[in-house]
Amino acid sequence: MSAAWNQGDGSAADRAWLADWRRQIATLYAEVRAMAASDPGIALAHWRAVRERLFREHPQSPVPLDTRVTFEADHFPHDPTLRFEVAIEPAPPAAPGALELRLPNSGADMLSFARVGRIELPLADGPHQLSVFWMAGYAGGLFIPFRDATNGTETYAAGRYLLDTAKGADLGGDPSRGAVIVDFNFAFQPSCAFDPRWACPLAPPESRLDVPIRAGERLGGG
Repeated sequence: MSAAWNQGDGSAADRAWLADWRRQIATLYAEVRAMAASDPGIALAHWRAVRERLFREHPQSPVPLDTRVTFEADHFPHDPTLRFEVAIEPAPPAAPGALELRLPNSGADMLSFARVGRIELPLADGPHQLSVFWMAGYAGGLFIPFRDATNGTETYAAGRYLLDTAKGADLGGDPSRGAVIVDFNFAFQPSCAFDPRWACPLAPPESRLDVPIRAGERLGGG
């Protein structure tokens, strides 16, 4: 579900299971978009239940094999005020000859991105901005990582993801207005939060919020 590299064995069976994982994630988000049109709360409950089942049972789960059977996801309570449909404000044109953007990564490899713009979020304490990236690898895709004041205590220290459309994590939006739906209740921790064998792109300094976002996935025990 996250933009990550799995250090699998590269076999045909391994790749078939990876394809199945992506297929099931894409199906899950299609169901979530349909449900959320009338009831985001029901969509969120479905997302949590299916995702937890996949993390427990699927061969491509990022959870280590010896802890999968007892895995339980932990989330903040649903906060309906943290769902927004916002327009992507275009980024300034890149300078001639500019190199592709490289985001921080939990592993040795670096993935290339382009900064396509930013979104402004009308949070309770005032507007905050996050950058929107386009993944250069795969077939491309919008990518919105973020960090906030809960990192390292209540959530994974390196941050969480809002959207990762290259891997199917897409909540929808209105392309005619250049708008996307972002819902912090669906914020999820990258695969490397569960097992360091995964290498994940991380939020750069420009994607750090100075407020706590107590919505979405959190560390266990809370």
